Amino acid sequence: MIPERMKRVNEACKEALGEILHSEMKDPRVGFVTVTRVEVSPDLRVAQVWVSFLGSEEDSESSLRALEKARGFLRRELGKRVRLRYTPKLILHRDRGAETSQKVQFILHDLEEKEPGV
Repeated sequence: MIPERMKRVNEACKEALGEILHSEMKDPRVGFVTVTRVEVSPDLRVAQVWVSFLGSEEDSESSLRALEKARGFLRRELGKRVRLRYTPKLILHRDRGAETSQKVQFILHDLEEKEPGV
């Protein structure tokens, strides 16, 4: 069970990173990116950040590489917006939840077309 304070820290970091990505990032390689989840370690030194991308697999990989190169910038901006004892090191992960959901929807739609009476 996550303590209430950690939930607030996670949510504050998620909102701040989302705002930074949408308003401060000038890198054209970074396409449409959404921060889906942030988990900060209990000692506030590491933040696991899950991001979702809109676009092709190739565009997503390019965007993730660009974000990896911009981690220092993201960390500095996060430190300015969220007042914590330590500014956490960011570890970026690609969230494939939206892609998986889309595939499942496609499969269900395809099955529904093949067997309309079931």
